[in-house]
Amino acid sequence: MARQLMQKCKKCGVYLLTRECQDCDGIAQAAAPMKWSPEDKHAHIRRKIEGVEEDGWSETLPTLAPKEEE
Repeated sequence: MARQLMQKCKKCGVYLLTRECQDCDGIAQAAAPMKWSPEDKHAHIRRKIEGVEEDGWSETLPTLAPKEEE
């Protein structure tokens, strides 16, 4: 059983409970990210897959634009 039942179509943005959209025949994905828990047993695996522990990873993160003075 899926952890997240609410789905959102990638193509037309309709919310639904199935993986296939009946309106546009598009594919849906989870409407919200999965909940995060501090007791996450698989966090070390996700960090390894995303390369978080590698040197230079922090430089790949997006930054905020500097606030312009008025």
